[in-house]
Amino acid sequence: MSTMRLAVPTMGQAGPNSARSGHFGHCDCFSIVTIEDGKITGVEGVANPHREQGSCLSPVQALQAAGVDAVVAAGMGARPMAAFKQLGIPVYFDDQAPTVAEVAAKVAAGTAREIGPNDTCRH
Repeated sequence: MSTMRLAVPTMGQAGPNSARSGHFGHCDCFSIVTIEDGKITGVEGVANPHREQGSCLSPVQALQAAGVDAVVAAGMGARPMAAFKQLGIPVYFDDQAPTVAEVAAKVAAGTAREIGPNDTCRH
C-alpha cells in the first residue's frame, strides 16, 4: 500500500472543498491530504506560521514537522522551494485546480509536474 501526505496551501479553513491558495506562503493554512493507493482518505489542517512569524521558511519547517511527503503549489518563492528540495520533499506545480480535492487528485493521478525554477515567485 502506497501512502502520501500532501500539503496544499489553502484559503479559509482546511478541507477537501476549500479553495487552493494561489501562493504557498500567503495561504491561510495548509490542508494535509492523506492519499492511499491513489485515493484521498483524509484531510487535516496545519496553520501557516508565516502569517505570524514572517519567515518564508517557517511553513517549510511546520510541514516537515507534520510529516508531509510532498507539496503542491501554484506559486512559491525560491527559498522555500530550495528548502523543500534539500529536505527531499518534492514540490508539484498546479495553477488550474480550484479546490484542495481537485489538486490532490491530480497529484495522486501523477498528472501534476514538479515545480521548476520558472515557476518561482520573484518578490
